[in-house]
Amino acid sequence: MVIDIEVEGSHKRADLYLSCQLNISRSKVQQFIREGKILLNGKIFKPSAELNKGDRITGFIDSEPQEIDLKPLEYPLKIVYEDSHIMVIDKDKGMVVHPAKGHKDDTLVNAIINHCKDLKGIGGELRPGIVHRIDKDTAGLLVVAKDEESYGNLQRQFAHREIEKSYLAIVYGCPEMTEGAIVTKIGRSEKDRKKFSVRQEGKEAVSHYKVLKTDGQISLVEVMIKTGRTHQIRVHLSHIKHPIVGDNIYGKKNFGAHIKDKELLKLINDIDGQVLLAYRLSFIHPVENKKMEFKAEIREDMKNLINYLEKRCN
Repeated sequence: MVIDIEVEGSHKRADLYLSCQLNISRSKVQQFIREGKILLNGKIFKPSAELNKGDRITGFIDSEPQEIDLKPLEYPLKIVYEDSHIMVIDKDKGMVVHPAKGHKDDTLVNAIINHCKDLKGIGGELRPGIVHRIDKDTAGLLVVAKDEESYGNLQRQFAHREIEKSYLAIVYGCPEMTEGAIVTKIGRSEKDRKKFSVRQEGKEAVSHYKVLKTDGQISLVEVMIKTGRTHQIRVHLSHIKHPIVGDNIYGKKNFGAHIKDKELLKLINDIDGQVLLAYRLSFIHPVENKKMEFKAEIREDMKNLINYLEKRCN
């Protein structure tokens, strides 16, 4: 791809400007700049350089996506929607989204590479565009981009908080206020670096919740998040003293010790991991410009507890 852009107006950072102009991820733009493949007024520059009106950006970058060192994984993906630009996947509990230490070949990305034969590449690499993630032990909906344009568009929708995401959770007890907002700062825990906690020096996190059903022992809660901090919902619900059933990291293992109902205790004991579901996802299609909304399948462990609540409430 040949680049020859005359800057109109002033822009704070070159990498942000070029990411939007070229529909390429910011990290990839930074890489091209550092490699000297993109020049500012004929000179090498830093990704953070300020741009001014009349500046000229030139260069040449590879336009054909390159193969990456990831093994395809044969896995029965739950595909809710798919076209030539995007996929919406209902991820299983227990699956890691992106390759990382200890999980290189058994992730959602590996399964997508195996399934998709029409990936057009993201940032010069033949891979799916993971726009957002959910925890390994959380099930539910993810939107994935197949091309650079869709990836950049969805990233902007997330950055501007235009994408709507809501979760369903079963929590211990019932919040005193049945509807409200939890606004804190969240950062990595000082005591355990694998965990996150409410911290003054953390990043802002906003969660809106609403109790849908309760019998006082447990509650079905809907949570809409305005920010996407790691473990945000789990940290927030634990912070207000109503941790998610089955979450043994942010809720003490004996938190439900006060529950005496034998039927409920059996349902809880049969649960493997937290009862949290990325249930609803709504966004504007990055190419067709139409609003799309999807809902995830409610898993058996959550369904059993919801049925229990309905019986108790009736």
